[in-house]
Amino acid sequence: MPGWATGFGAQVIAGLIVGLILGFIARGQDGGSGEGWLTGLLSGVGAAYVQLLKLMVPPLVVAAVITSVANLRKVTGAARLAVSTLIWFAVTSFLSVVLGGILVALVLKPGVGTSVDAASAAEPENTGSWTAFLQGIVPENIFGLHVGMSDGEPTLSFSVLQLLVVSLAIGIAAVKTGRAAEPFLNFMESFLEIIQKMLWWIIRLAPIGTAALIGKAVSTYGWDALGSLGKFVIAIYVGLAIVIGVIYPAVLALNRIPVTGFFRRVWPVTSLGFITRSSMGVMPVTQRVTERRMGVPTEYASFAIPLGATTKMDGCAAVYPAIAAIFVAQFYGIDLNMTHYLLIIFVSVIGSAATAGTTGATVMLTLTLSTLGLPLAGVGLLLSIEPIIDMGRTAVNVTGQSVVATIVAKRSGIWSEETFEAGADGEVEHSPTMAEVAPQAVRA
Repeated sequence: MPGWATGFGAQVIAGLIVGLILGFIARGQDGGSGEGWLTGLLSGVGAAYVQLLKLMVPPLVVAAVITSVANLRKVTGAARLAVSTLIWFAVTSFLSVVLGGILVALVLKPGVGTSVDAASAAEPENTGSWTAFLQGIVPENIFGLHVGMSDGEPTLSFSVLQLLVVSLAIGIAAVKTGRAAEPFLNFMESFLEIIQKMLWWIIRLAPIGTAALIGKAVSTYGWDALGSLGKFVIAIYVGLAIVIGVIYPAVLALNRIPVTGFFRRVWPVTSLGFITRSSMGVMPVTQRVTERRMGVPTEYASFAIPLGATTKMDGCAAVYPAIAAIFVAQFYGIDLNMTHYLLIIFVSVIGSAATAGTTGATVMLTLTLSTLGLPLAGVGLLLSIEPIIDMGRTAVNVTGQSVVATIVAKRSGIWSEETFEAGADGEVEHSPTMAEVAPQAVRA
């Protein structure tokens, strides 16, 4: 049997098929009420898998970023890598919002002739703010943790953006400290190896997690919610398809990266993003695949992927708010002019950073609507189909994060083509490093 048929990607596809079957069986049992035993089992297993993935995010970010800062101090042009990453974030976001967002909305007109009930309009609980970015990057504590209350129970969450900032600061301080910090940096390197080994154990469970999550989605979401908003959902998925099927292949081909090979390697990331609906949860998988199947050096990937997971969201921050804003305008009969469209582009390209502290497509939409002066109550019109469109948005988000990291690595001369070629049959055992890929870029 060929290697591709037994590889990790094939196992994920098998999990997807099994999950669809189990989902239809569960839906037949409880009629979509979510009260059947099979739906409960799928929900519990899927939630446990996502929780395992999220568990690895804080230690992975801290260990990887501190280690990468220590290693990048030996590399010439480290600042140029960071600037190139931000530029390519902006380029792909610009193309996504123009072609996958505004153009699709103007052609399909999702808000014209819709039968959605105006009574469902409601003000959102959380709104985007242009000051949220500054608030979001200032850590509440050194661990980036936030304690809140939900249904009377205390909850603990973390901000990847704050963890990134804290880890960068610790890494820079360790480098500036000199010889006294060497034991600490050696410890972080060893700790990173341990985290990556544990992460691989969790990733190997992906086929099971895939089956449970997609089964739960099929069983509980159904298609009843589409109804009057079917045209809007179609517009969203057409826009997402343009991004992932036209824009990403075009920029990859422009940079002479094999398009088919890239998407075959990134499949585990895309599929997990689709079923988990969590860029944060998939982030450990995104980083590992980007390193060990795409050939991006670990020193750069450990910076680019966590940053992308918080600010690079072509699905949530470009396609969705653009189409949704035009939908709201069409629903309320408000005419938009060229200035409005330019503002949509500006918010999509720049605004994702402004919502990084409170990441979410709904928050991004409120930022867009408030900037355009459109009614925020329009957000409530779209909440019923949020789970269905969030699956596609997240798949595009995580794929785009790997796209940019691979392109920047290739353009900067630090891409390991050898690892990329080996990744056709599965990931390599060792993440490529700068010293291995581009020794000329490493200071003696």
